[in-house]
Amino acid sequence: MEHTKKISRKTKREHKTLTGWLFIAPAFICFLLFLLIPAIMAVVMSFTSYNGFTAMKFIGIDNYTRLFQDTYFLQSLWNICLYVLMYVPCVVILSFLLAVLLNQKVRGIRAFRVLFYLPCLTSTVASSMVWKWLMNPQGGLLNMLLSAVGLPTSAWLNESKTAMVSIVIICVWSTLASNIMIYLAALQNIPGSVYESASIDGVGRWRRIWKITLPLVAPTTFFVLTMALIGAFQVFDQIYVLTSGGPAHATTVPMYSIYTNAFQESQLGYACSQAMILFLMILVVTLVQQKFNKESLI
Repeated sequence: MEHTKKISRKTKREHKTLTGWLFIAPAFICFLLFLLIPAIMAVVMSFTSYNGFTAMKFIGIDNYTRLFQDTYFLQSLWNICLYVLMYVPCVVILSFLLAVLLNQKVRGIRAFRVLFYLPCLTSTVASSMVWKWLMNPQGGLLNMLLSAVGLPTSAWLNESKTAMVSIVIICVWSTLASNIMIYLAALQNIPGSVYESASIDGVGRWRRIWKITLPLVAPTTFFVLTMALIGAFQVFDQIYVLTSGGPAHATTVPMYSIYTNAFQESQLGYACSQAMILFLMILVVTLVQQKFNKESLI
């Protein structure tokens, strides 16, 4: 009898294990086919000369040697650093402040939340085309408004000095909504009694934000910061639609350089080596962030 019970329990465990594997199988297969195998292939191809038509030819580290002699790729690294330094602080700070504003209990606040979330529902290409029209140097709405109030106009996307700043503004606008929602979820989990106690003690609004809100949403800030950094290093859509890396390579970033080398110049091996450098940059930044986050929690 005891032996029969053991067999029954073992059969149930095996059945549960099999059921679990069946549930995760689709996601695991997708991970293998679309992430792991392509990543391994990219590493291998980065050491080859391959154009997608002829056989791969192993060339060792020649692609990596060429990378650091390629002025356009080095320019793209400089451009992405500038972009990250402008984009990440803006998106994190603005997301937090707007989330605090939208967390107030006032009439009609839900309508404002919906309005702020609308950019998330808009196609990147469609919204980029709208921005391209707004920033058109001839007849664009932005220049028309500046002219109306007597301020100097600009060829926003057509000048080296303003092109990257314009891209940052557009990208911040398009990603604010999702980060605001993340912060809102964190803010609504803070007990109201904490703020009531602080208010009774005479703590002002800004001090409450600094001393109570910011520390309590620190894990959320770390998450938003990490995602913003990773997203910043991978910026592509807006640059492809709005500037095509110009003017004079002022907005060429690694992702755009990888695209042009892989799909326009058919240098797949060289493009893969660029992708590996970009991957290492993202990995290093993420590891440094995690280290600082752990130290701040100790």
